[in-house]
Amino acid sequence: MSSSASSIGNLGQSIWCDSISRDMIQSGHLKRLIDFGVTGLTSNPTIFEKAIGQSDDYDKSIYELVNQGKSVDEIYEALVVEDIRSVADLLRPVYDQTEGVDGYVSLEVNPHFAHDTENTISEARRLFLTLDRPNVMMKVPATNEGMPAISQLISENINVNVTLIFSLKAYSIVRQSYLSGLEGLVKSGGNPSTVSSVASFFVSRLDTAVDTLLKGLGGDELKHLGGRAAVANAKLAYRDFAKDFYSGKFQLLKEKGSKVQRPLWASTSTKNPEYSELLYVESLIGRDTVNTMPVDTLATFMDKGVVEDTLVKSVDESEELIHSLSEVGISIDRVTNQLLDQGVQSFSDSFDKLMSILASKIQKVLN
Repeated sequence: MSSSASSIGNLGQSIWCDSISRDMIQSGHLKRLIDFGVTGLTSNPTIFEKAIGQSDDYDKSIYELVNQGKSVDEIYEALVVEDIRSVADLLRPVYDQTEGVDGYVSLEVNPHFAHDTENTISEARRLFLTLDRPNVMMKVPATNEGMPAISQLISENINVNVTLIFSLKAYSIVRQSYLSGLEGLVKSGGNPSTVSSVASFFVSRLDTAVDTLLKGLGGDELKHLGGRAAVANAKLAYRDFAKDFYSGKFQLLKEKGSKVQRPLWASTSTKNPEYSELLYVESLIGRDTVNTMPVDTLATFMDKGVVEDTLVKSVDESEELIHSLSEVGISIDRVTNQLLDQGVQSFSDSFDKLMSILASKIQKVLN
């Protein structure tokens, strides 16, 4: 295990990798990452669109599936299920060693169901059963319609990665949805120690949006507010997490074996070259959290990452920063609502693009 991975693990944070591809699995690259200390993996429609659409690694499988008479939807699911199962099997030793705390791989529910509670529940339930691995998480977006789905799936002992969280208000409902699901599971006689969840708080996109607004408002005189909103928002989210999960309200569930719903910092690659390439890693280290990094960010962190318990520092300053942004006319609530809508649309577009690419590949086989 690398020194950075070991040190961050000692502080209670897990490193996951935000990437998936068949080459990554078959070449042994993912196994090496796990040996270095990576304890989980996340995927999304954009990642699969790049993996399947921009390589020929899947072409042989596509050819075989076409000759079996499979439809586009069936071929997509077969490819994805094979990859997710393979990753889950590679991560199974981590899952067993940590008693279900780590060792997960996440798969997104069809993003077109983001505003459809019942279809989200039924699709997540179906995929979880199809995958047939205890260390798989179904990704459900933090939309209004996604919240009741979170509760229902947790109550059915289905692991959930709540994705596309941007706002503190939405995150509050996410936590309550998880707790409600645990209570439902316990009430039905289920064992809460066998279910797990993470809350994926998207980070860098907030700075990108806020910085754009700052440039439009005042240029240099507001420059000191740039590049700070994302970390501040995440630190306030961690403060709120601690209030719910390190307090009496969670104690009874904890005594029955329930795990905390760990905050997961997503979208942690730095988009602005003026900022540190590890801004969203080194600034967000703390107990009971996960940071899921793209491969390049992960490599940089393992090479030269500085590990300190940073999440609990400068929380008051984080509140002041959000207030300062409000005073110059930037509403974080408005920005985060827009980012949620854009995130759902982006994943839907990637999903549709992938299906279109698959349809083209199928036609090539048939012709």
